[in-house]
Amino acid sequence: MIRGLVLVLACWAGSTWAAVTPPRPNFVLIVTDDHGYGDVSTYGASDVRSPHLDQLAAGGMTFRAMRSNSTVCSPSRAALLTGRHPDRVGVPGVIRTLPADSWGYLDPAVPTLADELRRGGYRTGLVGKWHLGLEVPNRPNDRGFDFFHGFLGDMMDSHTGHLRHGINYMRRDAEVVTPQGHSTDLFSDWACQWLRESAADEGRPFFLYLAFTAPHFPIEPPPAWLEAVRARAPGMDEKRALNVALIEHLDDGIGRVLRTLTECGLERDTVVVFTSDNGGSLPHGQNNDPWRGGKQSHYDGGLRVPFFLRWPAVVKAHSRSDYAGQIFDVFPTFLELAGLPRSGDLDAVSLCPVLTGGEMPTPRDLYFVRREGGPSYGGKSYEALIRGDWKILQNDPFSPLELYHLQDDPQESRNLARTQPEKLRELSQALQFHIHRAGAVPWQRR
Repeated sequence: MIRGLVLVLACWAGSTWAAVTPPRPNFVLIVTDDHGYGDVSTYGASDVRSPHLDQLAAGGMTFRAMRSNSTVCSPSRAALLTGRHPDRVGVPGVIRTLPADSWGYLDPAVPTLADELRRGGYRTGLVGKWHLGLEVPNRPNDRGFDFFHGFLGDMMDSHTGHLRHGINYMRRDAEVVTPQGHSTDLFSDWACQWLRESAADEGRPFFLYLAFTAPHFPIEPPPAWLEAVRARAPGMDEKRALNVALIEHLDDGIGRVLRTLTECGLERDTVVVFTSDNGGSLPHGQNNDPWRGGKQSHYDGGLRVPFFLRWPAVVKAHSRSDYAGQIFDVFPTFLELAGLPRSGDLDAVSLCPVLTGGEMPTPRDLYFVRREGGPSYGGKSYEALIRGDWKILQNDPFSPLELYHLQDDPQESRNLARTQPEKLRELSQALQFHIHRAGAVPWQRR
């Protein structure tokens, strides 16, 4: 095990070799909302210009085969912050502000990444979207964050109005606040302020979880950003232009956060991870190319997400990895880099071996779940699982299982369920294991 990623560097000092151990790093985890793989120009030609994300990726390691833990917000975030599959922590579906349509309750007994890092001496802050509970014991300050400035709920009715169903869920810790401005600008400003305060707290490492509400619908870019896109691409479809402008405005906000790290002298010893909670929403004009499907779908367009990790002190610039992991692998990675023990009950695995050019352990099954209400889902769950090159999935609880061989058919266009009955049976049994295990965890408050 790499403890604190102790790197033994060949340092010639007279006739002796010296072991150089970098200090415990700071962590900044940036998560965007419904951000499609094809809406980050790092991954290929795109009508979106994301120079700051491209620069972040170029400064470290770009992961090209990472997936979210669910096709929607709350389950993915619950997994990210616990290192466990979302249905194992009580969040198989979206936690909503309307109880009758809420499909999860985060288990208060499970420690979060913020809990673990705070116990290890880290200063912990959350800026932006929470979406894992509205009341004690599941507000951010109850779950390991020293500081919270952001939005408790699921989505905003407007990025400038900040309400949900007419109710204000914006908070600074427990205080109700009514800030003015676009959510992306507010969250970027608040993150920069918190980083400056953390820089002044010398000797204490920090963890910032920065969770934007963009580019989740409603697709509301600031007017100046939309006009800039229209000016350079006058023939672009209006729905698409709105998305491009919203994402480019988001990229600019992320750029301001990254510049603050540099200005405060924090860049070299800060691990920055960027990712999204799930794929983009196709009905809202978002782009998941080259993958099939989008948000709510277990095809890879709903699961494949951008994922970059930068740590200038250790990770080589312009490095790449094709490791097929899930975003909750951040959890044990950060603990290992911080030199902290990890629970043996995690489903996530540390990415530390690949960060320094090594090989990851034998790949494990990748499991995905979503529970949802309404006539299309009936309050039931539907699942997917990847084992090696094989993938089994449903996109609603009432449709037959589908089977794909991802190496031969990355677009998931040839369903092999009828022609490969043994493989279908094998992966069905693997799915049953996860479903059975999660059945012991309640997803409603008792």
